[in-house]
Amino acid sequence: MLPDDTVFSQNETLRSIRDRHSVRTFTNEEVTDEEIKVLLHAANAAPSAHNQQAWRFIVLRGGKKQELAQLVTTQSAAFPRPAAALLRMGAKSIISAPVVIAVANTGDLIRHGTALFKVDQDTAHDFFRTMEIQSSAAAVENILLAATSLSLGCVWLGVLYLIKDDVLRFLGEPEGEFMAVVPVGRPARVGGGPLKQPVEMKVRSLS
Repeated sequence: MLPDDTVFSQNETLRSIRDRHSVRTFTNEEVTDEEIKVLLHAANAAPSAHNQQAWRFIVLRGGKKQELAQLVTTQSAAFPRPAAALLRMGAKSIISAPVVIAVANTGDLIRHGTALFKVDQDTAHDFFRTMEIQSSAAAVENILLAATSLSLGCVWLGVLYLIKDDVLRFLGEPEGEFMAVVPVGRPARVGGGPLKQPVEMKVRSLS
């Protein structure tokens, strides 16, 4: 059973969650510096393990954005057809968007936490590695929701994880555990996302 849609319509946060969907093609209209600041502040407000905020945000425009797209296109040649096609599609979204926001882990939480945690070092490393990934993923989701609330479109190019280390080197970041690339712009066409499966298929109740 779907919840009453008026709840989503009347609540701005829930409306942004409902309306968020991946946008891969954009108009030529610029995203303003003020809008980018809003997205970055939203990302930085995400929950963070031990409040370490072990993330970094890299904003790409102009020539650097085009270079990133070229890197993705070039690296796609090393993959079989399905993956190569998705990488090239990602490069097209990067080219189409006026701005790209990349997110990377700093590794600070992994380094400091592993040294301080009084458990087996391999267990501690995996524990803090997972928390860094979770925190950065939450930051990306905040970007997606904030963009929707500003009537911007964006897409999390998950396929670029196939060339994560290449992208991180291009960005001048350490070869960390997490990397996300999010093209941002004004949607080229109006539309919605795919239908979700009923939530009842995804929920189990225990008591």
